[in-house]
This record gives sequence, C-alpha cells and structure tokens, in this order.
Amino acid sequence: MDAQGRGRAENVDPADQWVFNPNTGEYELQLGDSAPQQSAVPGPRRAADGDEGAVRSRTGTRGRVAPEAPGRDVPPPRRRRTAPAEQVPGRRGRRPAKKGGKAKKAVMWTGGSMALILVAVAGGGYLYLKHLEGNVDTTDVGTAGASSFRKDEAFNILLIGTDKRTGEGNESYGDKGNTTGHADTTLLLHVAKDRSNATVLSIPRDMVVDIPDCETKQEDGSFKTIPGVHDRFGYSLGVSGRDAGCTMRTVHEVTGIKPDHFMMADFNAIKTLTTAVDGVDVCVEEPVNDKKSGLNLPAGPSTIQGEQALAFVRTRHAWGNEGDLDRIKVQQQFLASLMRKMSSGDTLTSPTKLMKLAEAATEALTVDKAIGKVGTLKDVALELKKVPTKNISFLTVPVNDNPAETVHVTVVVDEAKAGPIFDAIKGDVSFTDVKQKEQKEKAAVAARLKGTKAPAADVRTQVLNGGAADGSAQETLNWLQLEKGVTKSENGGNAPADLPKTTLEYAPEQADQARTLAAIMGLSGAAMKPGKSVTNSQGLPMMTLTLGKDFKGAGIPLTGPAKIDVKEKTTADKVQCAS
Repeated sequence: MDAQGRGRAENVDPADQWVFNPNTGEYELQLGDSAPQQSAVPGPRRAADGDEGAVRSRTGTRGRVAPEAPGRDVPPPRRRRTAPAEQVPGRRGRRPAKKGGKAKKAVMWTGGSMALILVAVAGGGYLYLKHLEGNVDTTDVGTAGASSFRKDEAFNILLIGTDKRTGEGNESYGDKGNTTGHADTTLLLHVAKDRSNATVLSIPRDMVVDIPDCETKQEDGSFKTIPGVHDRFGYSLGVSGRDAGCTMRTVHEVTGIKPDHFMMADFNAIKTLTTAVDGVDVCVEEPVNDKKSGLNLPAGPSTIQGEQALAFVRTRHAWGNEGDLDRIKVQQQFLASLMRKMSSGDTLTSPTKLMKLAEAATEALTVDKAIGKVGTLKDVALELKKVPTKNISFLTVPVNDNPAETVHVTVVVDEAKAGPIFDAIKGDVSFTDVKQKEQKEKAAVAARLKGTKAPAADVRTQVLNGGAADGSAQETLNWLQLEKGVTKSENGGNAPADLPKTTLEYAPEQADQARTLAAIMGLSGAAMKPGKSVTNSQGLPMMTLTLGKDFKGAGIPLTGPAKIDVKEKTTADKVQCAS
C-alpha cells in the first residue's frame, strides 16, 4: 500500500495515529504535521512485482471499492487537540488511563471474534471501514448461497483455506498450476439462532464425494455449467474452473446442510493474521523438527507467527499417523487458540493490533457478494462475538477408509455416524451444554406440553406444506385421519413461505387440542406457537400445522435432543497439546 496515501509519513505506523481523546471519550485519527492532511482515507495499494491488479478503479473487478480521491467529498481531518500529558495514553497499544464510558463502548463496538470492525464510532471511522471493504474480494455464487445475511436466524458460513501460491515466500507451497487453489482446509461454521452455541465441522479434503454440476459466473458476465464428478472433496474448488459456489453446492450435496455464505483465504492469511496479533499460543507434547514443513518447536508451549504458524497448520508428518485427519485435529486446536487471541483483552484494547488485524483479515478474505459490504461484515462479526468460546464445538465429518482402494489414500463418509451430526446441525442442536438466555422463556416452552389433552376426534387442524417434500401435507393428513383418529383435519396446501422447522400455531382456547396433536406428531414445546386460529369452510376454528424442512415423513417424531454427544470433539476454550 502507498505509504503516503495511508499517512505513513516518517515511518510512523498508521495504527499509532488512532489515539484516545479524553475530551470526547473516543479514538480519533490524528495525523502529525509531517503527514499529508488531505484525507483520513487510506490510499490505494501500490502493486508489488508481479501483483497484477493491485490498484483497481472504483468499478473494477471482484467487488473492490477504491478509496475516494483526496478533496472529493472527503471531510477535512480533525484539528489535533492536545490533552494534558498525564491523560494521554501511549500510542503503542497501552490501555487508556481512564476506563469506562465512551472509551469502553468504542472497544466493545470494535470487538467481534473476527475483528473486522475498527473504530466504527470514531472520527473518520466510516471512511476507514469503506477502505476495509475495498480490501475484500467478492465472488458471485448465485443460488449456491443466501441472497442476504439474516441477523435473526441461524446461519452457516463455509470457511475455505486454499493452497493458492500467493504471498511472499509461498512459491513452494500448494499446486503450482492452479491459480485458484483447491479446498485444502474446509470448515462449516454453524451459528445457532439464539447465539448460545456454534459448531465448526471440518471436512477432509481427501474425502471422496459426488461433486454436483455447478453453474459459475464468468468474467464476461455469462454463466457456465461445470459437469459434476465423483472425486476428492478438495477438487470441488479450482479444478475445471470450479469456484467457491461449487464447494458450497458440494457441501450441501454431502451433508444436506446448505451454506449461506463463504469466506475464503490462502496460505498468506495464516502468516499475516498471526503476525497481526503478535503470535498465537500453541503446545506440543514432544519436540518437533519437521524438515518438510519447516516446523521446529520445543516440547511444551510456544508462541508462533508467520512462517512457523503456517508450518504448524500445514505439517502432517509431525502428528499422529502422519495423515490428513490428524492434521485436522491440530488445525482445530490452532484455530481455537487464534479465536482466543483475537477476542482477548490485549487485542481488543489495542488500536495498533486492531488496525493490523483488520487490515490483515480483510486483505486475506474473498467472500460471497451477499456479505461483501462493510455493514454486513460488521453484522457478521458482531453476531459471532455473541457466542461464548466454551460453546464453540469443533468436530470432523466421520469417515471410513475408501473400500475401492487396496492401498488406502482417500476416505468416504461414515453414513451411520455422520448422519446424526448432520441432522443435529440442520436442527440447530447444540453439541455443548448451553444455558437459555431467558429461563422464564425456557419454562414457558416446557409448560406448553403440560396440561389436559383433548380427544383426537376433537382436534381440528389444517396441514400446510412449508418446505417438506412434495405431497407431505396430503400424506400427513391421510395418516392423521386413518391411523390417529384426527378426522377433523384438512389439507391447506402450500404455506406462504418455507420454514426450517415444523410448527403448530393455535389459539389459547385450543391448547388442549395442541397438546394432543403435538404428542401425536412428536413435536417439542418449541414447535408449539401460541397465536391465532383459522376457520374452515364451515366457519369452525382450526389450528395450523405447517410442515417445515425438518419434516421427515408421517409418523416420524420431530422431537430432537437439546444436545448431542460426540466423542471426537473439542471446544474453543480448551488448551490442548498437539501430539
């Protein structure tokens, strides 16, 4: 990046120019007399040797937004105000002498486990955030993902680490002939609707799967369908022109879980992110000296960054059976440690670290267009921040050796073990013990199942299809009438909108009917929605049973566990030693 354009005059770190103003209680961008004063907006990145397209126009490709030129609708810099010496904090990440108030609010606002937001309420903050948005590349994945980010719903983000050979010192890594990179490390992040928990599911790159047909958008705006193939999961990206949307479609095909968005980074991201936070704490049970990856660590705890951090997540020969599955476990431990470091007080209260982290994270990322805007990235980060690290579970798709191979190199999904995990994620079920935010609400949900029940013959309900398989409403109606005696029921057709889960809406005076129908259908108290009744053609009140995407067929109970136990898992709050 152009040093002058960023205000980096006389070797001054631009992060040090965000200083705490005790008069306003906020962090402000204040440039020294020797720095250019035209604008608080960082300038365009200067292209390094071989870095094509480093500087792009405002209408350039891949969703970049170049900063405004000096003097064009850019507010003038704030006049520097000097506070008494004892009130001015040090600029190199030391805490302000005065805590609380607006300063604390600013720190909280810039939090988030991904730390993509920086000083959003400070002077000039919006312009800086627009600069961060310009750092992020975007890909149009069409119908493979969601059209927008929903803050009020559970969401799934596919995190893709590629073996793309970009960045200084990375020439010897990855696939030299692949400019996009393969899906080398892939994790499906599911964040619960109530933000009480999250699940990170690792997907082995050497797992043989059905990669479906994939429609990709070309540079000229046209669309091309890339034929599907039975191959390793890692080849769902990069091979034959497949983009991240193809990887998203493959995940949906394999797990039944549809990713809403994706975030993709290459080798360089590990190096820059770990350097931005001054290293990540790791632990190994025995000394490691792996000449193939370059990892060299003593036994016990170490703090690593840059090349050593990249070597730590890339090496296979230092762990277990020297296979990819053992490497995945170590990568999960590393990511948990990185999460803890990014959300620690030392990081969130240091303007220097926050700016470096924000620059490193946004420069490393490619995302889908739906979350490529600065406001949306802010929303994603703040929603992630709500999840306690102790309730972030790390799992790996259960696999078996590929039976088609004599010498086992690849693996296949273990359907018996993987099925319950996939269903739990789809059903927003936690893999950890979590507390409800509102105990009162929890008690009310449980109480819906308690009380008197009406005879089945007195239950009146209409059945709607709200995302279940075609014909489900009629199938359920037949089952209720012929096998369960709920004769006062009718097919209401399709619901106005699809629902992720089956619901039963009823009026207060229909509570005894609702409890009966919930018991017949195997519904939980959470599926029962007190509301209004509807009327049938005879003008009689009826409940509304809407079959959601979780509906599996008439007679199959929908009651699921509050949590699911999996032996091979860990959580983000645990410190473990790799072995």
